Amino acid sequence: MKSFSSPDTTETITLKVEWMPIWEVVLGIAGYTHEQLRHTFDMDQEWSLNKDSMSPTLVEHLKEITETNFWYGLIMLQNKLSASSVQEFSNGLTNLSVDSFYETLLPYKSREIEPIRKETAYQHDQSQSFEKYSTYFENHEFLGGYIRNLGHFSYQRICDLFNSVIKEYYNWISQQQDWEKWTQALTFEQKQNSVLDKTKPIEEIEKVTGGVNYLPEPSVWTVKMIPHVSYRPWLLEKRTPDTKLFFYPIKEEYLVAPGVPSTELVRGHKALGDELRLKLLYQLLKGPLSLQDLSLMFNISKTTLHHQLSLLKAAKFIQVEKGVYSVNLRQVHSFSDRLTNYLGVKI
Repeated sequence: MKSFSSPDTTETITLKVEWMPIWEVVLGIAGYTHEQLRHTFDMDQEWSLNKDSMSPTLVEHLKEITETNFWYGLIMLQNKLSASSVQEFSNGLTNLSVDSFYETLLPYKSREIEPIRKETAYQHDQSQSFEKYSTYFENHEFLGGYIRNLGHFSYQRICDLFNSVIKEYYNWISQQQDWEKWTQALTFEQKQNSVLDKTKPIEEIEKVTGGVNYLPEPSVWTVKMIPHVSYRPWLLEKRTPDTKLFFYPIKEEYLVAPGVPSTELVRGHKALGDELRLKLLYQLLKGPLSLQDLSLMFNISKTTLHHQLSLLKAAKFIQVEKGVYSVNLRQVHSFSDRLTNYLGVKI
């Protein structure tokens, strides 16, 4: 039996490196209000030192973002709007229908739950709908509470908060000494990656982000990679029904002058300069362990251990997946080379 077929067009993931000042503002707000991990952010000391220059209104709004985790909603909105300025963000928010607003803000769970997510968005005036949808995230660190807060706040109050905090934070951060240097470096990073090989999306994602091993996901047709300074050293990963977002830290060499040690080098030595953290790294080199395993092994509370492990994770010496910690051998092996490169000596 003969068969005839014509070659079909192979569909591939659309790749984008997207940066604009509002992304840096949103990620700055996300980092500033992240109480559990804030001590690990490069910007933590600068935020603390310059807090007195913030307006009382901005301080109050950041406190509200901290309590509600509405930074997540800001990320989802900016992904939707791709606003290049404060005014464009405000205009885009105004032009978004209320249904679309809530559909954008509500986190994606799975294809099976997607009809419930959309139904919740359309029933935004019924707080019980948000309560119901939040149960699908009851084991998540913060999304359950975030969804319930969406139901507790009025649409207008959320919009007013978002517009105000974006404008106030931009006015504050853009006055900081290094803002111009950041924007130049981030603009350069975007231009460097303006042309990507769409036939090799996996390789391109790994190259641009500095090591992300992305496995294609059903229904995801666009991958956005957003370089940042404010959320350094973390790589933040989010998704919508059809888009994967990777927020990756910009290369250190863009930000430091010759003779100045990189933050990564300083952070790494600080992480290793503690007896408990060295012991944790030693044990994890023997094999992956959960927080419970380590707590029993060291007879230390999980809260204390989480703090110490977060410092090792921020220095990229360890990684965690589904609650199990393991060593990042590539970082361990290359760290001493970073020191010799900085000192300019050969061993």
